[in-house]
Amino acid sequence: MTRRGAFGQYAEDQAVAFLEAKGYKILARNYRVRAGEIDIVALSGYRVVFVEVKARSDIAHGYPREAVTPLKQARVARAACAFLEERDLSDAPSRFDVIEVYGGRIVHWRNAFEAVDI
Repeated sequence: MTRRGAFGQYAEDQAVAFLEAKGYKILARNYRVRAGEIDIVALSGYRVVFVEVKARSDIAHGYPREAVTPLKQARVARAACAFLEERDLSDAPSRFDVIEVYGGRIVHWRNAFEAVDI
């Protein structure tokens, strides 16, 4: 695994531990379909939460969440639709969150974006 890949994996592991400590149940990690990928799919109560994890060693070049561009959001949203359909959860309430990891911090942005143009 590359250094960059190891750092990303570390950040995702940190995000999973953070969510589990908050009572989330992890349903899937690195869910991939042709349309896109979702880092973490979790359940918070009755809501399905699709989580994009972004990490930086520091914020000298911007906050990690700034890398979740509209194109990335659309890809995550398309993958989320596939996940919900595959699991027969199309009627379940859901949301899109971003977790950013930087400088030893974890910041959870709930409802970070909405599914548009999918």
